Amino acid sequence: MFVATYLGSCAANMAGYCACWTCTNVSQACMKRSARVAYSFLFFLAIVISWIMRDFARPLFEKIPWIMRAATGFEPSDKWFGQQAVYRISMGNFLFFGCMSLALLGVKYKGEKRGQLLQHGHWVIKLVVWVLFNALPFLLPNGVVQAYGWAARFGSGLFLITQMIILLDFTQSWNAAWVANGEQDERWLYGLLALTVACFAGVLGISGMLFYFFKPSGAGSCSLNVFLITASLLLCIGFSMLSLLPMARNGSLFPSSTTALYIMYLCYSALQSEPRDYECNGLGHRLNAASGSTLVIGMLVTLLSVVYSALRAGSNTSLFMLDDDDASDDVAMGTPLIDAEAVAGANTTADSAAAPGQVSASRDGAADKAAIQDFAPVSYNYAFFHLIFALASMYIAMLLTGWGAVEQERDRLDVGWTSVWVKTAAEWVTGVLYSWTLIAPALFPDRDFGF
Repeated sequence: MFVATYLGSCAANMAGYCACWTCTNVSQACMKRSARVAYSFLFFLAIVISWIMRDFARPLFEKIPWIMRAATGFEPSDKWFGQQAVYRISMGNFLFFGCMSLALLGVKYKGEKRGQLLQHGHWVIKLVVWVLFNALPFLLPNGVVQAYGWAARFGSGLFLITQMIILLDFTQSWNAAWVANGEQDERWLYGLLALTVACFAGVLGISGMLFYFFKPSGAGSCSLNVFLITASLLLCIGFSMLSLLPMARNGSLFPSSTTALYIMYLCYSALQSEPRDYECNGLGHRLNAASGSTLVIGMLVTLLSVVYSALRAGSNTSLFMLDDDDASDDVAMGTPLIDAEAVAGANTTADSAAAPGQVSASRDGAADKAAIQDFAPVSYNYAFFHLIFALASMYIAMLLTGWGAVEQERDRLDVGWTSVWVKTAAEWVTGVLYSWTLIAPALFPDRDFGF
């Protein structure tokens, strides 16, 4: 009986060890192959910590003397402590991703040591550095943190503009790909037509919903909400008609419909950010406060949009970078960046000069492929990837604090008049940018805009 118990205990320990060893090696392999997923997890962790600290930072901050000295002369509220915590965590992540962006600036090939060591390796060290960067802002005086809060407003605007550019590029690429496939099979064109109709139907449906919820009966004229909804509709109609004009050489209704759908979503997002006690916010009256599940969903949606922005922007370097023409041509045409025959010849020479009995490099092409792989271009721009996450860290600070409004309620997310006008401005900038993509080729025919 004792022997059986002992053997069972040994087997359980061995199974646990094997499981831990397997998980460790699998996780390391996944992080080496999917570094973007690992960085996204760090960013998600920062969001969760910021969210918790926003609501429960007071007991910690009351024990930090240099922070409490800044609160002399007034009675700090829980919201003030929460804002200070969010700014500091946001600043730590901004510094971490910003330093990573600077350190990886100029990495173009997979074989470069900076890319292998900084982007894909040493995850335990990077985790420790990330923790230190998040702790550093808690040692800084409040004046530095408040200055960062103002800088974060501009950084958040850059992040929103980047998202708009990515969306416009995505819709144009989608339309071009399906039209090209439609030349071989007309079903692609029918699918494109169906999606276009569905998007325009969604625009009309959202418009009706906005008039129903944000111009409730008995609430007065609600002229502001009516103006915002009507102006958004007119903007969508304007650039949709512009896309059909002869001067819009790359005009198409599908990109117009998807852009219109996104603009109406921004209009909805702006109106639902109105204060809950505003008489024309009928949706806010139905929702006394955002529930925990609503906040979690909002955070997840934000994280996914940030991750997609990073992936899209990092993969499509030509959108934001001006690379060397020769290098760009080599990548675009698929030209090898080194001569495989030259490498093979060098290996052959090395093999012939090897001492008898010494193990020489294989001549089956494996070494040649490895050498060529080292000079293969990276699949996405590492520096720009981290820059996107740095700007997104600023955006999260604005999202959690209502764009710096101390009166932001702890059970609400992104509510306040500042949020309303920021989203309204983003909506109009999106419309203007899309209209520019339609008319720019006609206004400047000698320039190549890449679309």
